[in-house]
Amino acid sequence: MYKVFKFGGASVKDAPSIKNVSAILTRFSGQKIIVVVSAMGKTTNKLEEIVAAYLAQDQKTFVGLVDELQAYHLEIAAGLFPDKHFHIFELLDDIFTELRAQIQRKPSDNHAFVYDQIVSLGELLSSRIVNAYLLDQGFNSQWLDARSIIRTDNKYQEGQVDWTKTEALCQHYILPLLETHDILMTQGFIGHTSEGFTTTLGREGSDYSAGILAYCCAAKDVTIWKDVPGMLNADPKYFSDTQLLEHISFKEAIELSYYGASVIHPKTVQPLQQKDIPLYVKSFLDPEASGTKISSSALHDSKIPSFIVKKEQLLLTISSKDFSFIAEKHLSDIFETLAHLQIPINIMQNSALNFSILVDRKKVKMEALNAAFVAKYSIRYNEGLELVTIRHYDQHTIDQMTTGKEIILEQRTRNTARFVLRYLE
Repeated sequence: MYKVFKFGGASVKDAPSIKNVSAILTRFSGQKIIVVVSAMGKTTNKLEEIVAAYLAQDQKTFVGLVDELQAYHLEIAAGLFPDKHFHIFELLDDIFTELRAQIQRKPSDNHAFVYDQIVSLGELLSSRIVNAYLLDQGFNSQWLDARSIIRTDNKYQEGQVDWTKTEALCQHYILPLLETHDILMTQGFIGHTSEGFTTTLGREGSDYSAGILAYCCAAKDVTIWKDVPGMLNADPKYFSDTQLLEHISFKEAIELSYYGASVIHPKTVQPLQQKDIPLYVKSFLDPEASGTKISSSALHDSKIPSFIVKKEQLLLTISSKDFSFIAEKHLSDIFETLAHLQIPINIMQNSALNFSILVDRKKVKMEALNAAFVAKYSIRYNEGLELVTIRHYDQHTIDQMTTGKEIILEQRTRNTARFVLRYLE
């Protein structure tokens, strides 16, 4: 049986971090592991800046950013390989030479396509460096291009997986390689179209890649290595007494993610749930700690309440200008407009004449919003609000989260209580 490990950007951000990855893998000597890595540190952000400079045809900025990115990766490589003639330096030089040449080409009108071809280089760079270090340390490791095994459609920046083709490609490429190698090193976040163009998988794409490969190869389990001890019941930025969720169900993980918990994205969990493949979230800083296990068992879900806080919320109340009831045709119209404006809804509630939604303030451009609704609807809004979600609540936890605040809106189900709050003056 195979394991799948995923290492994120923070776990491969510099030479000491990559040495730590090697130390973690040493603990699993003799086991067959598919290793999925993200881009190093903040590389994806830098590549997004490079894309913007390229699309603007700002050659000076483009070259400067590429130089900075190359220097960062060369510094990491130098910390791992004292021999400057080591072959990895040639591989890195080839990748950056090709990237620099991009500025001489006219940008495609399809900006999402351009984004995927450039931003995907982050994972290629990190996987090349990490694999070279593992080989140098004596691991029986093989590098594999994820663009040869994960097939998607042509929806750039949000590639949708062709599961049938991807499973066939994984069976064809991965399983034979694992017969002769202990570690298979590949990239998260990226795939390919039937024409061979690179695609990216969208938000939390590297975690998703681990889920895809585990599903397609029928892995024993998946471990996502992070800089946190596992899934916590609250964000330590807002809470000083957080608790570790040692064991939760797939369903609970999806619910928590839906309400805003940031550790695991639902699309990572869904393929694992289909084949009942356990998912572990563990700390690369303390690999001996148990972390969190996510599986089909729901026995432990309600033992610890979870708290999710979203700051800087905007409450919009939409009313029909002719004072008609907010009926299905109005809701369809409103939802279509919000989707076009790319405004996700965090909570919603309607009455006879009003439809209220809570959204992230930073995701709303008020001029565009007003322009889209002005013909048929009037809009009122409240800013500076906070959304608190409590899973497995009781009155004590509700009082704990709402004392000293005005409750603007609340919703409760059997397991979840949600409150839109405003601090009292």
